[in-house]
Amino acid sequence: MKGIWKYKDLMDLPTNLPPFSLGEGDTPLIQSKNIGPEMGMTNLYFKLETANPSGSYKDRFAAIAIAEILNKKSKICLATTSGNTGAALAAYSAAAGLPCKIAIVEGAPEGKLKQMRAYGAKLFMIKGFGISSEISERVFDKLAKLAVQYHTRIQVSAFKYCPIGMKGVQSISFELAEDMPEAKNIFVPAGGGGLALAVARGFHLWRQRFPGFEVPRVHCVQPEGNNTIAGNLRLGLDYAQPVTDAVTKISGLQVANVIDGNDTLKACRDTKGNGYLVTDKKVFECQRLLAEKEGIFAEPAGAVSLAGWLEAVRSGELKPEDKAVCIVTGNGFKDPPSIEDLINMNPVQYLEDEESMDAYFGVE
Repeated sequence: MKGIWKYKDLMDLPTNLPPFSLGEGDTPLIQSKNIGPEMGMTNLYFKLETANPSGSYKDRFAAIAIAEILNKKSKICLATTSGNTGAALAAYSAAAGLPCKIAIVEGAPEGKLKQMRAYGAKLFMIKGFGISSEISERVFDKLAKLAVQYHTRIQVSAFKYCPIGMKGVQSISFELAEDMPEAKNIFVPAGGGGLALAVARGFHLWRQRFPGFEVPRVHCVQPEGNNTIAGNLRLGLDYAQPVTDAVTKISGLQVANVIDGNDTLKACRDTKGNGYLVTDKKVFECQRLLAEKEGIFAEPAGAVSLAGWLEAVRSGELKPEDKAVCIVTGNGFKDPPSIEDLINMNPVQYLEDEESMDAYFGVE
């Protein structure tokens, strides 16, 4: 058995759950070639979740979620998403022959919406959903009633709503524990907190199986415009907090509600992890750095972890020899507008004819 399903027993999945897969998991872990060394930090690594079938770590969730739907003989995948969860569920639903209907948060990138539509998913968007915590709560209540009518559950990549599906995300930690057991710091982007919670829980499950394993510190990194978890974690508080409006422009991390926040805060603290708040400007700069210095094409949300790592380095909270991993969660093609901003200073040069090439290349 390959990919995440080789960890089926460790994930504690229902014994009657048949594997369903598009080849998710076993993603690359690569050492930084330029960003780390230029900062005097030679042990920076990137976990490239961009290599999953639909381009993000959410495929780990979708594989388990769709397997559960099929096992329960439900006839539809009903989901809500800011982008990557919907793309993953749409892809896996298509492979499973299931209709897929998705409530989209306001402001989701067109690239992700097109990906979902290409897989055949049916989308609908409600004004304020995902931006306003009050509107989002009402939408979730309505979706929950619809799920009962359809004899299914709402598919959301959060332990609060889909604890079985989220077990698949814990496989990131299992792979890291196998590939780099000596890693001391894991930097994780956070919106609702489900990914950071899955990573922390995954490491604890690994230690239960292998008692000599030392759980690394799991750090929660959030944009300042969606400070539900990271700020309170750094302040030593025991609870997450909703925000009235998520004003960050980082797609996928605009989650005004707490969702998994309280559990995430506790889980990160139990690993001795910290919270890092980063500006949108720094995130977009890290997206550019990943592309230009590492050859890693990430969407902005995938660059948030690097922004957190840079904060830790500049504040002196990491030692030069500390091994750290930044989880790069999604592919750059997911967010076309961010790509335009990335390349606007590097236009295509149009030449009159082949003779103009000499001047272009600086040939005398």
